[in-house]
Amino acid sequence: MAHRPFHGSIPDDRLYCTRHDMWVLPKDAQGEEVLIGATSFGIFLAGEIIAFTAKPKGAAVEIHRGLGTIECRKTVLAVHAPISFVLREGNEAAEERPAIINTDPYGDGWMARAQTSHWATEKTTLVDARAYRQHILNMEPEASFD
Repeated sequence: MAHRPFHGSIPDDRLYCTRHDMWVLPKDAQGEEVLIGATSFGIFLAGEIIAFTAKPKGAAVEIHRGLGTIECRKTVLAVHAPISFVLREGNEAAEERPAIINTDPYGDGWMARAQTSHWATEKTTLVDARAYRQHILNMEPEASFD
């Protein structure tokens, strides 16, 4: 089967982790509360997600450590945290119906609602949408965006 280039959206309203293909959406001006999820490109690389499990509420998660797991058709993968945080809640709807992560990764398919631990220093490791699109094009030159 021929390779199919990535085609998807990269919303401008959030920050991105190029190391783990995750997004972070600050929910307040100070960046104390955030939503976190997998990018459409990350999902493209992993394959269709058929199961998602978040860490328990209240778990302290350090940057680059596991915030949960996803199961794809061929494997189970750790979902790595783009920043350090305390988990306020995992997305129970996505755990019950993981297809929502595939179809709406930037909306109802979020994975974690969290309180940041080191926002001021760790936000500098994230990039804006323009830089993330360039990151994708560096990996996948034939990629296209909505």
